[in-house]
Amino acid sequence: MKTNVKALVVGGGAVGTSIAYHLAKAGWQDVMLLERDELTSGSTWHAAGLLPLFNMSYATTHIHKYSVDFYKTLEEETGLNAGFSVVGNLRMAQTQARMDEYMVYATTAETCDVPYEWMTPAQIKERWPLVNVEGLKGAIFHPTDGYINPADVTMAMAKGARQRGVMIERKWQVDGYHWTGEAWEVTCTKMVEKGGNLVPSEEQIVITAEHVVTATGNHAQRTARLLGIKTPAIPVEHQFIVTEPDPALVEYRKQGGEEHPVLRDADAKWYVREERGGWILGPYELNAPSRFRFGVPDSFRADLFPLDLERIEEEYMSMIHRLPSSETVGLKDDFNGPICYTPDGNPLVGPAPGLRNMWLAEGFSFGITAAGGTGYYLAQMMVEGEAEIDMASLDPKRYGDWQTNDWAAAKNEESYEHVFILHHPDEEREAARPLRTSPAYDRQKAAGAQFGSVNGWERPNYYAPEGFDDHASRSFRRGGWWQYAVEEAKAVREGVGLIDATAFTKHTVTGNGATEFLDRFTCNKLPKVGRINLTYALTTAGTTRTEYTIVRNGEDNYYLVSAGAWAAYDRDYLLKAAEDFMAETGKLVIVQDVTTQWGVFAIAGPKSRDVLKKLIRDAEPETALSNKRFPWLSARQIELGMVPVNAIRVAYTGELGWELHHPIEMQNHLWDALVAAGAEFDMKLVGARAQNWLRQEKSYRAFGNELGRDATPAEADLPRFIDSSKEFFGKAAMEAKGIRSKCVTLLIDGPEDADPWGREALYLDGTKVGRLTSGGYSVAFGKSIGMGYVKPEQAVVGQKLKVKMFDQLWDAEIVEDSPYDPKNATIRMDG
Repeated sequence: MKTNVKALVVGGGAVGTSIAYHLAKAGWQDVMLLERDELTSGSTWHAAGLLPLFNMSYATTHIHKYSVDFYKTLEEETGLNAGFSVVGNLRMAQTQARMDEYMVYATTAETCDVPYEWMTPAQIKERWPLVNVEGLKGAIFHPTDGYINPADVTMAMAKGARQRGVMIERKWQVDGYHWTGEAWEVTCTKMVEKGGNLVPSEEQIVITAEHVVTATGNHAQRTARLLGIKTPAIPVEHQFIVTEPDPALVEYRKQGGEEHPVLRDADAKWYVREERGGWILGPYELNAPSRFRFGVPDSFRADLFPLDLERIEEEYMSMIHRLPSSETVGLKDDFNGPICYTPDGNPLVGPAPGLRNMWLAEGFSFGITAAGGTGYYLAQMMVEGEAEIDMASLDPKRYGDWQTNDWAAAKNEESYEHVFILHHPDEEREAARPLRTSPAYDRQKAAGAQFGSVNGWERPNYYAPEGFDDHASRSFRRGGWWQYAVEEAKAVREGVGLIDATAFTKHTVTGNGATEFLDRFTCNKLPKVGRINLTYALTTAGTTRTEYTIVRNGEDNYYLVSAGAWAAYDRDYLLKAAEDFMAETGKLVIVQDVTTQWGVFAIAGPKSRDVLKKLIRDAEPETALSNKRFPWLSARQIELGMVPVNAIRVAYTGELGWELHHPIEMQNHLWDALVAAGAEFDMKLVGARAQNWLRQEKSYRAFGNELGRDATPAEADLPRFIDSSKEFFGKAAMEAKGIRSKCVTLLIDGPEDADPWGREALYLDGTKVGRLTSGGYSVAFGKSIGMGYVKPEQAVVGQKLKVKMFDQLWDAEIVEDSPYDPKNATIRMDG
């Protein structure tokens, strides 16, 4: 057995075998896969093998589509039939809201070239007469979808991997990881059978690997402890039952009836497919418990839990309603096994936090569907430096070290029961909240704040009157909250608004190497002392890794502000880059995460200076906030009442405004002072949704939307933030890519009751030419607005396009960047 390899994959389920296969296919030699038991002995063996393409995530949709296409090629390559039954996937809807969900999803599918069809209840009945269509509004049908045998597809990928030189070793358990500074030393123990159990023997080896990938499924908690990191991947029980043959189904097939697609009655919370003349029912019921919160017991192998039929009674009865012939059919088999989940239902794929050359592929609740695509895109990240799609939404570091086992278990149970609950784009899931709250939380709640959760932080989305029900307001169109966001946006444009931005990620960078480091690390010129700049850190592929506002407090003293949702993600990249720089130059760079030390309020609007004048303590308060003493894009230490404030003259809304960075322990005092001072000017409390609309009127790109690892800053059309005269990390790769697509802003004549969500396809003369990455409503123009990417030849002001919304094409026009106040007159306003 070889003990020195290029890459070691730990875990022999569908995900692990796919990663090993794709690493070898990408050209890596000396790839080894270890499995502690037998291939497929984890969740893979009891998976139902469904391949649902339906997903609201752009990245995950790409991953699922690749899997479906890839699995169809395996038999020709390996000679093994993966058991793929391409019967399609019929997702039925009992309500118009569910059809709205499908239509919002469908335009995302179009951006990823996933085919679909619409079906009426009558068409369903005509094609599959055993289905009772009573109460249905319609359905979306994926003809290329279906189901597969999980063990067969895993074995086919394993054979394909071996054919490409991958070494697969079974009955080896990893018991330790040690990073030497150049490679991983992985301690492995030989596992042996003893009394029906799998137990460690005294035989151990150490494998040296340049790269390690963990795909350990239900064992993710143990893996995390061995690595010294945290992970929210915790299994949840999932049940499915198999019926005896249904005589009506057997007769239907005997008469030449086509096999039923995988049936999903989302409103009834189940899937059903044919199985040897009978049916498989898989419910996603309420109150399914998390399991193995601290690790899988040594005695648990390819085992199951007892079935809890009472828990799935409602779903079982609804299957009988939808397939009446199943009522008299007995149960043949049952399964209740652990399936690993994450708080948002998406897997954890990418570099491990704080570690070098350690890659995670954990938390797959739909592992068979995602296995093929995960192997493909993760191999791209490992071999080429980045994947061709932005994988940030799946990055393991989207959850920080604040996470706990209790929090993860509660969120994963919620994630499980939300599989078939309406996925409103404006939904905010309630489990394990509130958790991270700024001091002003109670004051904001008393004022009517309706909160969203960002990286665990509670952040006001909008403010509503007492008794307003946020949950009931959610919609795929303009929800009940929409009118309040409109009022808040107008207040910023016409008067003054106060926004809590405490969730921003904040770092300080100091030391004698700080300036040289940041100059290399980012693509824009560094600001002068007392000034600020917007800039970007790039990936090895030249795409956008992170957006920073950099405040220069001294020659080698910098304060960096970045997106609140990406704190651990940004910190990890910043620390690793600083370590590399120090190793190369010998100069000192000190990076400190100060996110929880500083609260942030943003005050914006034509009257924002008037409010602050009432609070500022200065020898000449009338001029303290003037353009001469406090120009746009500068930073000053000021005092507002008794609070020392690091004030930055910048506003994400594009109005006259300041960010007020203050000691977190003084937040309530400052909040009360601002609210009192603002009363004279009818200052309105403003949430994140209005701010999101306002920034689109200024064409301000947002990380995770317009900015990501699949587009360069040049493609984001940000030449003013790129200093081509200097060398910076990723510059050559960025320039080599050229302009493959370009970011634009569009005004949209959409439906009267809906705005785009930022996931819609863009068309020209019936041909898809791009997609939206942001969407919303413009109070300045009285219509929908969006931002997105189109082919360079279409990125012309005045270009007429169409936006796909609710299965219709709506007129859209590309407008100049910053269509509201393009000359920045309001933001530079003196006074």
